[in-house]
Amino acid sequence: MTLQQEIVGNAMQMAVVNLQPGQTVYCEAGKFLFKTTNVTMETRLSGPSNGDGRQQGGSGGGMGGMLRQAMGTAMQVGQRMLAGESMAFQYFSAQGGEGTVGFAGVLPGEMRALELNGTRAWFAEKDAFVAAESTVDFGIAFQGGRTGMSGGEGFILEKFTGHGTVIIAGAGNFIDLNPADFGGRIEVDTGCVVAFEEGIQYGVQRIGGLNRQGIMNAVFGGEGLSLATLEGNGRVILQSLTIESLANALKKAQGGDKQGPTGGLFSTNAG
Repeated sequence: MTLQQEIVGNAMQMAVVNLQPGQTVYCEAGKFLFKTTNVTMETRLSGPSNGDGRQQGGSGGGMGGMLRQAMGTAMQVGQRMLAGESMAFQYFSAQGGEGTVGFAGVLPGEMRALELNGTRAWFAEKDAFVAAESTVDFGIAFQGGRTGMSGGEGFILEKFTGHGTVIIAGAGNFIDLNPADFGGRIEVDTGCVVAFEEGIQYGVQRIGGLNRQGIMNAVFGGEGLSLATLEGNGRVILQSLTIESLANALKKAQGGDKQGPTGGLFSTNAG
């Protein structure tokens, strides 16, 4: 059953989902906006792959099944906490007829509905997830140690598998690209990557070498020392606004900006 949804709004978009009887959608805690009275809401620690239908580790498994379910839930919660995600999910189901529920992201920007058909997973930066059908599994993917440590935002990714609709959000406006249309590889500010399909190779590279131009790029270019690299043939979604640039703009408007004209390594956006 296809999830009926509409993304509305402009500067701060919302997703309005029409649920059929028995259909379930879940969201990260804090992304819910409104619902009709016939839509039930339940908060759980488990993700959809570990208890949405309560078929895994249910009563048929006895004490061993309950223990396996508890351990699976604990591992999911631990991964989400390590990734800085919400500990719990909120589940919404329509009862006795069609129902409506609304969701939104946390930053001014766009939303996008991605359709999964079971053949390709999608990866997204943390905090991009808004809501998904219960047939979509939410997981955490750890990008390789070297890439992650140098890439900052790229170390921990959200991973979506299964069948159905998943809704993501980002800051500013979105642009869809395919690296195959640009010679097979694009280089991006690490904070601009929102999501990409499985099959795209994600990495991080230094900007230039330890020479005069490399130092100028890092210190005065506003990009720090690294760029994200995306290679292959598949869909990539980028955002026009980074959380760091938004935080710096707000700090400057409040008179607390201390980075002056340089940006880059001299940025003081901590705290």
